[in-house]
Amino acid sequence: MKKVLVIGGSSYIGRAFEAFAKDSYDIKMVSSRNSAWKSVDFTGYDSVLHCVGIAHIKQTKENGPLYYKINCDLAVEAASKAKGENVKQFIFLSSMAVYGTAAAEIGGDTAPSPNHGDYYGGSKLKAEQELQKLAGDHFKLCIVRPPMVYGKDCKGNFPKLVKLAKICPVFPDIDNKRSMIYIDNLCSFLCRLIDSENEGVFLPQNREYVSTAELVKLIAERYNKRIAMTKLFNPLIRALAKRVSVLGKLFGNLCYADRDDTGDYNVCGFYDSIKKSII
Repeated sequence: MKKVLVIGGSSYIGRAFEAFAKDSYDIKMVSSRNSAWKSVDFTGYDSVLHCVGIAHIKQTKENGPLYYKINCDLAVEAASKAKGENVKQFIFLSSMAVYGTAAAEIGGDTAPSPNHGDYYGGSKLKAEQELQKLAGDHFKLCIVRPPMVYGKDCKGNFPKLVKLAKICPVFPDIDNKRSMIYIDNLCSFLCRLIDSENEGVFLPQNREYVSTAELVKLIAERYNKRIAMTKLFNPLIRALAKRVSVLGKLFGNLCYADRDDTGDYNVCGFYDSIKKSII
C-alpha cells in the first residue's frame, strides 16, 4: 500500500481526499499551521499532496504578500523538503485561475495569464514556476489546475450560487459554458495520479459542461423552489459582462477544451453531484 502525506490536513480538499482514499493508501494528514509539517519525516512516502492555500478572502494590496507567502513560498519549501527526503512524487493543487478570464476556452497550448490584480492566480502561477525548477528524473511533479471545485460543505462561489438560487424568483436564461469538478471526481483524479506515478500539468474537470442558468435551476429544484428563467435581460448582460467582473464570472464562458486523458476518473455524474452537494 502506497504511503501518501497530505499537507493541509484541515483543508476542504485534503479532508475530502482522506475520506475518499483512506482504504486505498496509508495516509498521514499534517497541518501547515505553526509549521507543523516541518517536523514530519517525509522519508518513505511515495507521494506528497500539497493542499495548502488561501483563496476565499478578499484580495487587497495589503494582503497580496500573504497570498504569495502561503500559496507560493510554503509550497516551494515543502517540495524542497520532499525532494531532499527522497519522496518520489509531489502533487501541487494549483487552479484554473492561472489562466485568468481572457480566454473563454482553454486548451493545452493556452498560456497562463492571471487577471491583473489577482493575487490568488498570480501566486499559484509563481509557485508552479518555482516548483518546476525542482522537478527531475527522481522527483516527479504534478501540477493540477482544477476549475471550480464543489461539494457538500465547500467554500467559494458554489455556496454563493446556492444562496442566490434560494432567494431569486427570476434568473437570466443565458446559455454559457463552464467547467466545474465535483470533489469526489477530483479525489478520484488525484488517486489516478498517485497510482500511475505520473508527472506533468493536468486540467481535470467533470465530464459535463454546465451553464450558470442550468446550475441555479437545479439548485432551486433541490430546495423545492420555483424559479422563472427569462431571456429578457440577456442583451444587456452580454453588453456589460466584459466590463462588470461579477457578470462576467456568472454568465461568461470559461472552460477547458478537452477532458484530461488519464482515464475515466468521473465517479459521479453532474446531476447526482448536485444532489449530494446540497443535503
